[in-house]
Amino acid sequence: MDKLLKNEYGGEKMNAAYKPCIAALQKCVEACNICYHASLKGEREMMPCIELDRECADICTYTINLMQRSSKFVHSFLAICAEICDECGTECRSHGQEHCQDCAKACFDCAEECRKLLA
Repeated sequence: MDKLLKNEYGGEKMNAAYKPCIAALQKCVEACNICYHASLKGEREMMPCIELDRECADICTYTINLMQRSSKFVHSFLAICAEICDECGTECRSHGQEHCQDCAKACFDCAEECRKLLA
């Protein structure tokens, strides 16, 4: 995980090992935002889904930011992100809507990518 990409000025850009995880985080943010918006139109039973979608999208976005600036807190946030993604995925998987199923898959994929970097 020590291989850093170089930017056009020769400085360190970001850890190359982060790229697959950042892609998974971005996909998860998008899926959570779609699910969140679609779930707002649903019944009250969707409230836990809506709340977790927001938390998951927010933690994924912040984790991307930390990775892009090679923060010393990346590993701590990867662990938290994986936990929230798992919980959001579990909640979304319990609903039959397509957007929830898409969100669950993106969340579980994201949690897996986060854990790969923690290993």
